[in-house]
Amino acid sequence: MRVIAGEAKGRSLKCPKEPQIRPTADMVRGAIFSALESSATDWSRTLDLYAGTGALGIEALSRGAEEVDFVDRNPRCCSAIRDNLKHTGFLERAKVYRLETGKALRTLKKQYSLVFLDPPYADESASNILAEIANSDLVGNQTTIVMEHSQKIKPEAHYGNFTMTNNLHHGDTYVSIFQREGEKN
Repeated sequence: MRVIAGEAKGRSLKCPKEPQIRPTADMVRGAIFSALESSATDWSRTLDLYAGTGALGIEALSRGAEEVDFVDRNPRCCSAIRDNLKHTGFLERAKVYRLETGKALRTLKKQYSLVFLDPPYADESASNILAEIANSDLVGNQTTIVMEHSQKIKPEAHYGNFTMTNNLHHGDTYVSIFQREGEKN
């Protein structure tokens, strides 16, 4: 696994050897960022929930994000994220929080322009977390929410004021992209 574009292009990323960790494949990350670029999405302030290795947030940093907050409850993942941030040179533009996602939604006080949500595929509460995010103070008028999920998870077309504007899939990986109604596509 590596950073696929931008400032840290080609740098390898560590992944803890645990069966429940499923890093976003390079091809899927490329498709996500291609879709975000084509919709002129701002990712200057990014939140990477269920961050795992931090690959999505680090990709955002490599492509010009000013800052990224990473959230994961697994201490090994948080350690890998910190190592990956050091290796790519982005440690000063990031914060790593070892928290459950629900607690992070209640604790964090910033407003983000891009939110990545990549829960374990077996976690059927992902739609509930997406609804919480869509109705929280963490999002604003220009926020984009990207949820990676399995085929078994069928996100709604609307969460709060957010509407699904794009749906991608590669193999068993599905990606749903949400933006505020009436905002740019």
